[in-house]
Amino acid sequence: MKTPKQTALVAVTIAAGLMVGASATSATAAAGQCGRASWYALHSKTASGERMNPSALTAAHRTLPFGTKLRVTNKNNGRSVVVRINDRGPFIKGRVLDLSKGAAGQLGFIGSGQTSVCMARV
Repeated sequence: MKTPKQTALVAVTIAAGLMVGASATSATAAAGQCGRASWYALHSKTASGERMNPSALTAAHRTLPFGTKLRVTNKNNGRSVVVRINDRGPFIKGRVLDLSKGAAGQLGFIGSGQTSVCMARV
């Protein structure tokens, strides 16, 4: 029979494993999704603390950790680019990613302002 300390240790271990599994699953799901992307070009600081460089290949995502690299593919023309997450957003319903102007240029959608993309972790 287990002592109360052993039972508590088992419960904490199970809970920690569930939390780690849940966060890994949500991050994986976030990195393997498709949806709408837009672009932005500010000169202010990003949520990560670095200054926004519109010509850099960076992006904003709601939940992925800063520094995560994603291959983003424009579903309309097949172009792709690797970006680094350095900001939070987008804050507009229905969008999954905000890209820097430089990344949007490489993907070929500056004129339209938004496009359909798929992204995968690199």
